[in-house]
Amino acid sequence: MQENIILKSTITCPHCGFQKEEAMPVDACQYFYTCTSCNTRLKPKHGDCCVYCSYGTVKCPPIQMNKSCCS
Repeated sequence: MQENIILKSTITCPHCGFQKEEAMPVDACQYFYTCTSCNTRLKPKHGDCCVYCSYGTVKCPPIQMNKSCCS
């Protein structure tokens, strides 16, 4: 198990390219995210559990801990 869980991730909007660092929830997935620049509502890509796993620089904490996410 990984000891140092990273709790912040920078999300990049695939529509406009805007980037913003966000704090990730520790025990849940964030399925939707609204870009603060263009207001596009993001949802995970097929096969990903949350927007951080799809568009973030760091995967969500449950995935970092090799645990089931969004069960």
